[in-house]
Amino acid sequence: MKLRTFLTSAVAAAAALAFTTPAALAQTAYKSEYRMSLVLGTAFPWGKGGELWANKVRERTNGRINIKLYPGVSLIQGDQTREFSALRQGVIDMAVGSTINWSPQVKQLNLFSLPFLFPDYAAVDAVTQGDVGKQIFATLDKAGVVPLAWGENGYREISNSKQAIKSPADLKGMKIRVVGSPLFLDTFTALGANPTQMSWADAQPAFASGAVDGQENPIAVYQAAKLHTVAQKHITMWGYVNDPLVFVVNKDIWNSWTPADREIVKQAAIDAGKEEIAIARKGMVEADKPLLKEIAANGVTVTQLSAAEREAFVKATRPVYDKWKNQIGADLVTAAEKAIAARK
Repeated sequence: MKLRTFLTSAVAAAAALAFTTPAALAQTAYKSEYRMSLVLGTAFPWGKGGELWANKVRERTNGRINIKLYPGVSLIQGDQTREFSALRQGVIDMAVGSTINWSPQVKQLNLFSLPFLFPDYAAVDAVTQGDVGKQIFATLDKAGVVPLAWGENGYREISNSKQAIKSPADLKGMKIRVVGSPLFLDTFTALGANPTQMSWADAQPAFASGAVDGQENPIAVYQAAKLHTVAQKHITMWGYVNDPLVFVVNKDIWNSWTPADREIVKQAAIDAGKEEIAIARKGMVEADKPLLKEIAANGVTVTQLSAAEREAFVKATRPVYDKWKNQIGADLVTAAEKAIAARK
């Protein structure tokens, strides 16, 4: 009788252990710290988005998931084009990353770098928040990461140290720093410029020394980096591409968390993404664009293009658009074009 009771108890204990072990393992497998990669620090909307996400996750998980920010892509020696591969390999646990920087590994992300595809913020939202955005998330998932939410670096405007840029002719021979994307090289070559691939860390000293004439970045980045202090005295508002950000997690890390914690991390990313987009657009959505007034007050010439002037840039880059539409996937680009045409 005692033996039977012992065996019954042992079987029951084993069954209980079988049911509790996965959760317990998940709990014990949690790391004391998770590494989040960012290109820019918290002085910029991009870095602020990472900070918001990390803080929300820490608070909502009662510290079970503790995230440390690594700005300047310091986990991969400052090479932002290696970020996606490092994320997939587990060198990086989490990231708020740029579609531009990840486009060499995921060709569909070049959609956002097609010159002059997005005429306004409503066009960006129609793509990222609609079916095209879902398709891109599915593509990222297949590529080996878990995408959770959208953020935004902003519309990229062009600045330089030499003159106001009002036409493609004004760019002729100008040395412009660009990120390591073949599409950017094609775009600026088509405009007659001399595009120079360079990391952000290397770019700022190059502006100061005059080794590089200009760059293109969102206005919020221009202002936070104080680029007027490194000879970037002319800005042209041409809004040629928008740079959405993506909040992602490494797949192994994601699978190590309980379903409840995964849901917390995802909702925190969505909430942080919405706040970050609002920060990125601040000062640019109001009719008087106060951010531009701040920049002009620093002695910077701000050039606003007329519709006809902007169209000259559109026309000059159209062959690049057509070439890359097929490389990205004509169906995906067409779906984006339709979503933009139907925007409200």
